Amino acid sequence: MNLPFLSAEHIELFILVLLRVSAIVVTIPVISEASVPLRIKAALSILITLIVFPLVLPKIPPPANYPVLILMYRMAGEVMIGLIIGFSARIILAGIRMAGDMIGFQMGFSISNVIDPMTSEQVSIITELQYLVAMLVFLAVDAHHIFLSAIIQSYAVLNPLAFHFSGSLMQFMLNFSKEMFVIALKLAAPIMAVVLFTNVGLGIVARTVPQINIFIVGMPLHIAVGLVFLGITAPMFLKLTSGLFLNFETTVITILRLM
Repeated sequence: MNLPFLSAEHIELFILVLLRVSAIVVTIPVISEASVPLRIKAALSILITLIVFPLVLPKIPPPANYPVLILMYRMAGEVMIGLIIGFSARIILAGIRMAGDMIGFQMGFSISNVIDPMTSEQVSIITELQYLVAMLVFLAVDAHHIFLSAIIQSYAVLNPLAFHFSGSLMQFMLNFSKEMFVIALKLAAPIMAVVLFTNVGLGIVARTVPQINIFIVGMPLHIAVGLVFLGITAPMFLKLTSGLFLNFETTVITILRLM
């Protein structure tokens, strides 16, 4: 296959772009899951690099003769750029998983965990359900296209070999990490509140009618109430998760400007 843009003088730049793209591919949602074979990730990284390299090549300054140690440091910086972008996306998913854990615990599903095929960890059924729905939303709103666009735009903001881990970037990432808890609370609060009121009602019943076995009544009631309100709040869940994924491009640009 003849690739006119990939001449000998561009090999170094191609490798630098490949490092940034590969780091993003192995950390973004869906593709980064353990169920996706490593060969697929490697092939996809090379394919995306071949697609975006001609587009970003005019924005990249010509390579300089750096010493080996400096070049290795700069290459590590390219990997860090990709990992930071991917990690930012994982924060959103971590918030969704945390919300599922909180809801599942309140509904009583913590005693019946399942193995998550994506991470090989034990999670509640609600956590797995919300995580899979979030993955479908990620694909439905074309959020993977946002990552492709972010890769190209990143070179307009931050050229290869220009990475610098500033204090402002660290502060922004720490503040953005708080979003994980905000997301979890927004998603879990309505159902947790309903289950709490259900517990209050069961407590009143237990005091007024002590003959009733509240444990036998409470377990299926918690599950039924939780599932009903999961369905009621589903539009809110879809709207919130789609908004988080669609607004992620702005977050990526902010991160790149702080480097």
